[in-house]
Amino acid sequence: MASLLSPTPAPSPTPLAATLSSITLPPAGTDNDPWWNDTVFYEVFVRSFYDSNGDGTGDLQGLIAKLDYLRDLGVTGLWLMPIQPSPTYHGYDITDYYAVNPDYGTLADMKQLVNAAHQRGIRVIIDLVLNHTSDQNPWFTAALDPQSPYHNWYVWSERGGPNWHKASNGLYYYGYFSDRMPDLNYTEPAVTAEMQKVVSFWLGNLGVDGFRLDAVKYLVENQAALENSPGTHAWLKDFRAFYKSLTPQALTVGEIWDKTALAASYAQGDELDLAFDFDLAGLMVSEARVARGDIFSKKLQAELALFPPGQVATFLTNHDQPRVASNLNDSLPQLKLAAATLLTSPGVPFIYYGEEIGMLGQKPDEDIRVPMQWSAEKNGGFSTTAPWRALNPDYLTKNVAAESANPASLLNFYRALIHLRNDHAALRVGAPFFVQADQPGIFSLLRVSQAEAVLTVINLSAKPIDAYTLSLAASPLKGRYEPVALLDAEPLAELSVNVSGGFENYHPLKTLLPQSVFVIQLQSIP
Repeated sequence: MASLLSPTPAPSPTPLAATLSSITLPPAGTDNDPWWNDTVFYEVFVRSFYDSNGDGTGDLQGLIAKLDYLRDLGVTGLWLMPIQPSPTYHGYDITDYYAVNPDYGTLADMKQLVNAAHQRGIRVIIDLVLNHTSDQNPWFTAALDPQSPYHNWYVWSERGGPNWHKASNGLYYYGYFSDRMPDLNYTEPAVTAEMQKVVSFWLGNLGVDGFRLDAVKYLVENQAALENSPGTHAWLKDFRAFYKSLTPQALTVGEIWDKTALAASYAQGDELDLAFDFDLAGLMVSEARVARGDIFSKKLQAELALFPPGQVATFLTNHDQPRVASNLNDSLPQLKLAAATLLTSPGVPFIYYGEEIGMLGQKPDEDIRVPMQWSAEKNGGFSTTAPWRALNPDYLTKNVAAESANPASLLNFYRALIHLRNDHAALRVGAPFFVQADQPGIFSLLRVSQAEAVLTVINLSAKPIDAYTLSLAASPLKGRYEPVALLDAEPLAELSVNVSGGFENYHPLKTLLPQSVFVIQLQSIP
């Protein structure tokens, strides 16, 4: 893709396209894919990232100050959790959709952030909370008057029940998540028109590149369907037509915390661009602990088949879940395995801030959103004063400065993997071919783009594996290939494929070390 905001694929010595067999590639993995398929996203809670003015709260200027860290990490996309004014620390109940939370800065700061990020090749998407507002939003306070034109912007009843909350006017309003978060009424055209204005404002005036849509499966609720209703799907189809008419390359990624098939139904090309796959996230974390590559391979193949090729948002954990380091008992080898699975698999990966240094965090939510651990300095280098929430006690040894200096650290492993993904088209957009291993602890995947082929071999088990073979029924490969180690320098065995592009009994390395990751480029031998 010819764009200043897209990473440039590293050239392969012998273009694979010249050696493809007659086997047809699956409809995936070309450099004509949307920009987000060339992107590694990083989720930021601005309040907890970096404090630029010494008030104990992270802010937009602090994020600007750390953009070079993100660029050096290899990040090419930012997702900002809510940045609009809100009465709560988390921001998922908005009082003004056209402003920036004063704790974080101003609209001018936001515009500066977007420009500074773009200059570094980093796109920016923001959380858009469509389902509900704050009960302190002026729209809702006006809606308390049944004669107000805003009254129908919310959902009312004369009787209570589950998720119905009594208002000061004697009526009950619907709020799925909380009495402080009244749901908007998307059967009212004025609500849709207002949200279109909101989208126009952030795309046009601020230059953001898209939106993460919070709780999107609840938009249009009725007695028959509180989640995933036909009305919600219909509204999103119209919404897509609108925002694409403004900015055809704008991205929407939806939070549909549900079974994969339901999440994937939103990402079929006529509603959202991407949807987060929560089931797959759980699999990626658990496979690092369970060490059954054979089972994971089958499940990954089934999950990916439900989405259009490559159009799935992948992640390990996010701001609503216990952190991956806590899920894996702070095991460095297992954290590296989970990272490798995320960053070498198909889809668009999202990394939660601090995940790259192994930050811990368990519920309540505040404790999975604590300040970033930058150094062993007082307050973890996050602020010159006491932060809004206490840091994890391990910040003295687990921080960006310390891990940057340690070649074997989790941070440097993330850096290596992200840069590999940025530099190799096959890891970003390559079609997947699932390799069979005769040892259950091995997970192996061949990815083929127009430019190159890359084979990943991951030993999930805690034991070295000497006796193993890899097999593949068919692929677009043809002829003989010299394997080149991209992650670690290792002697590798040449690969010859059969007339179907497959192979049998391939043994690329003499020994697969315990909990090890190998990324191998296959260079065609003329």
